[in-house]
Amino acid sequence: MLTLLKLLKDGRFHSGEALGAALGVSRSAVWKQLQHLEAELDLTIHKVRGRGYQLASPLVLLSADEIALKSPVCAGSVFISDTIDSTNAEALRLIDAGQAAPFLVLSEQQTAGRGRRGRKWVSPFAQNVYYSLVLRIDGGLRQLEGLSLVVGLAVMQTLRDLGVQGAGLKWPNDVLVGSKKIAGILLELVGDPADVCHVVLGIGINANMQSAAEVDQQWTSIQLETGCAVDRNHLVAHLSQTLQAYLERHRDSGFSVIREEWERSHLWQGKAVSLIAGVNQVGGVVLGIDGQGALRLEVNGVEKIYSGGELSLRLRDDS
Repeated sequence: MLTLLKLLKDGRFHSGEALGAALGVSRSAVWKQLQHLEAELDLTIHKVRGRGYQLASPLVLLSADEIALKSPVCAGSVFISDTIDSTNAEALRLIDAGQAAPFLVLSEQQTAGRGRRGRKWVSPFAQNVYYSLVLRIDGGLRQLEGLSLVVGLAVMQTLRDLGVQGAGLKWPNDVLVGSKKIAGILLELVGDPADVCHVVLGIGINANMQSAAEVDQQWTSIQLETGCAVDRNHLVAHLSQTLQAYLERHRDSGFSVIREEWERSHLWQGKAVSLIAGVNQVGGVVLGIDGQGALRLEVNGVEKIYSGGELSLRLRDDS
């Protein structure tokens, strides 16, 4: 089925006879495959008598060669899937199988994409970027301090470079434009942080998505913000370059040198918020973050520090 999609990806008309000849199947078999493409991948295919079949808009699929050409840091191991449960899950499987880090996992589509706190990450085919970079950490607990916030800075800077000037950060792992989410980050750790471990830097970016009824929060995409479709191979390459630069700064100098830059980009700095942990809520005003990336809140006139993967931040109505 995906071989058929690759024949159609140029956005031109192709006759059923020509498609059947290329695939070695009958015209009726081509028709059935086209129906599956529309149903399973939510693609629109125009059918015009006498001309054939045409995708509603051309598709640029992910290419390891194209990405490596644009970004030498991606010239190593890049694994690209057409459809997968999630790139983080595949990254963890590759770690278990002994794949040497660093390596990058990408997919055109995720069937079980995950956000923080078990949330579903909506992952339509060939529209967005689903990206998991695996790094090996040798006895470097300091390298993990504030790491998700460093990744957020790299994602935000990449989006700004591509024209999304309003991109900013929300503690701990979201990138927003105003109140709308455009990217999210999910880090997963395997091994002993005090000895040798692997960290999966999972990043989801809404690139060319223009509609998604399943998303249960406000969202936007690069295309919606800029009015132009983005080449996802260029996006992956640029993100990889920017991420490498931030990771090198973090490795060499620690999170404290990046802390002020992160706070300048925090959209909720100085805002009244509710911090949610399960059924419990704490109200306060955001003061910033500490040297390890934990949230600093003023609660009833007292500064308190909060950290942890299950925490969620919400703006208060009076903010």
